[in-house]
Amino acid sequence: MISKNEKKVITDMNVREHFHETVLNATVNQCIDTSEHTIVYIVNLLTTFTHAHELYDKTTDGLQLKPLAQMYGEAVSLPSDNDRNRVLKQLGDISLFIAGLFSNSLTKRLVGVDYYIAMGGNAYGYLSDVTRGTEHKQVHGEIFEELSNKFKDFVDVLGEVSEESHLSSHKDLLSLYDYWMQTDSTRAEQQLKNHGIFPIQNPTNHRKH
Repeated sequence: MISKNEKKVITDMNVREHFHETVLNATVNQCIDTSEHTIVYIVNLLTTFTHAHELYDKTTDGLQLKPLAQMYGEAVSLPSDNDRNRVLKQLGDISLFIAGLFSNSLTKRLVGVDYYIAMGGNAYGYLSDVTRGTEHKQVHGEIFEELSNKFKDFVDVLGEVSEESHLSSHKDLLSLYDYWMQTDSTRAEQQLKNHGIFPIQNPTNHRKH
C-alpha cells in the first residue's frame, strides 16, 4: 500500500515533469536562449507555488498575498544578509509567477504587470550581484543574472505555460492589448497579429536586445 507521503512525492514528481516539459517547449517556441540551470530553477518555482501556503502568507483573515512593496521594505530593513537575500528571492519568485501566469488579472488593477516585472527584475539583479564567489554561489549568481536580464522573456514563457496548463488565457483581446502596451511583449504582439491586430510600436518604449 502506498503511504500518504509517497502519494505526495509521486504527485509532485508528475507536476515537476509537466512543468519541465512545458517550460522547455515554451523557450524553444519563443526562441529564448537560456541555460538548463535557469529552466530547472523556474520549474522548481512553479512546482513550489502549486502549494498555496508557499505563495500566500497566513494571517488572521486567512491566506493573503503580501504586497511587493511591503516585501521590499522588509528586505531592506533586515540586518542579516542571508535573511535579506531570502526575502528578495521570494519577491523575485512571486513577481515572476504572478506576472507570468496571471498577467491578464493584473491589467485592470492599480498595480500592473509592468510593476511586477520591474520589482522582480530588480530583486534578481541584486541577488546576481551578491551571490558570487564560490562555485555554488557562482551558479546561482548566473541564474539570477539571467532571470533579471530576461525577466520579460520569462514572463512570456510562463504565459505560454499557463495557457498550456489551462491556468489562464488571454481570451479578452483588450486585456491582451493592454498587456502588450505595458510590457512591449514580443509574444503578446504576435498573438495580436494572429487575431488580425497589428499594434503600433510606441517610440518611447524600445525593446532591449
